[in-house]
Amino acid sequence: MFNKILIANRGEIACRVIRTARKLGVRTVAVYSDADENAMHVAMADEAVHIGGPASRDSYLVFERVIEAAKQTGAEAIHPGYGFLSENADFCNACKENNIVFIGPPVGAIEAMGSKSAAKNIMGEADVPLVPGYHGEDQSRDIIKKAADDMGYPVLLKAAAGGGGKGMRQVWKEEEFDEALAAAKREAINGFGDDTMLVEKYLTQPRHVEIQVFCDQHGNAVYLFERDCSVQRRHQKVIEEAPAPGMTKEIREAMGQAAIRAAQAIDYEGAGTVEFLLDKDGSFYFMEMNTRLQVEHPVTEYISGQDLVEWQLRVASGEKLPLTQDQLQINGHAFEARVYAEDPDNDFLPVTGTLSFLQPPVESENVRVDTGVRQGDEVSIYYDPMIAKLIVWDEDRDKALSRLTKALSEYRISGMTTNLDFLYNLANSKPFREADLDTGFIEKHNDAIFHSGEQEVARDLPLAALYLVLYREQIASQKASLSPDRHSPWNTTSAWRLNEQHIQEFSLILRDQEYPVKVEQLTAEPTRYSITCNNKTIDAQGVLIDKSTLRSNIDGYQVNATVTHHDDLFSVYTPDNALTFSVAKPDLGDLDMDASGGGLTAPMNGTMVTHLVEAGAGVKKDDALCVMEAMKMEHTIVAPADGVVKAFYYQPGELVDGGAELLDFERNN
Repeated sequence: MFNKILIANRGEIACRVIRTARKLGVRTVAVYSDADENAMHVAMADEAVHIGGPASRDSYLVFERVIEAAKQTGAEAIHPGYGFLSENADFCNACKENNIVFIGPPVGAIEAMGSKSAAKNIMGEADVPLVPGYHGEDQSRDIIKKAADDMGYPVLLKAAAGGGGKGMRQVWKEEEFDEALAAAKREAINGFGDDTMLVEKYLTQPRHVEIQVFCDQHGNAVYLFERDCSVQRRHQKVIEEAPAPGMTKEIREAMGQAAIRAAQAIDYEGAGTVEFLLDKDGSFYFMEMNTRLQVEHPVTEYISGQDLVEWQLRVASGEKLPLTQDQLQINGHAFEARVYAEDPDNDFLPVTGTLSFLQPPVESENVRVDTGVRQGDEVSIYYDPMIAKLIVWDEDRDKALSRLTKALSEYRISGMTTNLDFLYNLANSKPFREADLDTGFIEKHNDAIFHSGEQEVARDLPLAALYLVLYREQIASQKASLSPDRHSPWNTTSAWRLNEQHIQEFSLILRDQEYPVKVEQLTAEPTRYSITCNNKTIDAQGVLIDKSTLRSNIDGYQVNATVTHHDDLFSVYTPDNALTFSVAKPDLGDLDMDASGGGLTAPMNGTMVTHLVEAGAGVKKDDALCVMEAMKMEHTIVAPADGVVKAFYYQPGELVDGGAELLDFERNN
């Protein structure tokens, strides 16, 4: 076993590797950029070396500096984590040239799987099932388009050197092809420095199932079962689980053996993941092989009882695999939910800010939180916006799902918008509970997840109003207790007015809609209210316990809810869903600067990638005007109406603050 390793990564995966290394008595070295000087992984490591500026290209992707840091500190091996340099063949080769062990596969395996086109050919020869597609060297537009036309739409364009959904576009009809190809190539160049593309037939209702494989230096290979990663947005996984629901023993074994053939075909060593598309009829097709540990590896650790990072270290140091295939078995069920700084109600745009309050659920044998941030840390524009991974386990899927929803309702984050409510609603939705899974799950069940129907609004509005009134009364009561005249009418908490009914009026903003609300406290019963909202009057009773537990009775329906709030946002978690609302501020007559023209603003902090039209050009409503990139994803800015682009305020490559005007746009009269 190694005495000291360097971790060429940051955030939660760096912290994750450090924990296992510490358990094994292995010393650790962290590397960090200007943005990460006070980061959690730096504080946890035994040593840390500064390697450059905040942008990845100036620090974490400069492998010469990483190699030098390893030599400087005497690290015998480098663990690359995932992302960054984890699948970089040049980096792997540089480690070998400097007598540093790369904790991962040999360079030949990385090169073989680094090109999706080459990987398809290798997998075909290894008798691994393939999706129909074009993976050729001729990259002319006409050749790629002909392949798409011949296959029939929809098709999927993918960057040959890509991963994580970058450089990938669905093309539903021929007219969309050219724009999609240009966007995919541009994103591939920015992400990987390589715009080689492949095109495949797009299966409309497949499941994304992947197999965890492990190989040692002695010819041994095993698979540690499967993970279902079908629930995705923008080709990024959201909730993963293991084992895959409804998986038969026969399909599991066939898929597992195909994954081992894939690994052995490239003389693999260490941890790898072979990803498949599983169709409804039980047929499955190779997508790609990730030559590294995956973000979702903890669910495999839970059901197998194994520490995969420990396996990585042991295999890289020359040991045999700890277990044989016959010794491995599935125990229970696990889920992983990725907690992101992003706005699900705004097309999942990433957000930045400071984690002013951070309280994850209590960890136990059944609940695990993998994170690389602490309260007070910043989520910046430079790196992926993932805050943490919440992982739960129990003896079966239903029990594990109950643990997941409970843990999500106990997660407290203030200071920025997150996807916690979205995750809670998704996990609670009937289709997810019934494991009706495919890669289009979120789009297909949008209403069930976002609770956008009239029935949900009618149910949620009174609950939100009741909580707000009780909360205000609780705050007022606390202030009154500190007053020298507790019996003053100004210290009452019942909306008292001289010779008037005890009524409060305000407007709630729920799912971007504003609703006027009137709440009357019934003096005969201090905990009973008449709530009028959405053209309906409702009888409500409730009590707020310790600011976080709401016990309510809405027209005879009793429910207990967990409540959190930060800044002006309130989140209420019921057994069925989560809702976030705010109180509308008074209208002070601010003018709408965009009513007849003006600028278009950046939806988030990021970088201007390209202008898609020339200054002075006339455009139609919804025409693409420019592209921004933030946190590894592209975002296209479109025209709000017919008009003229007068000028761009930012050039490609320049940093842009969220809310900044991007361009001067004049609407047509």
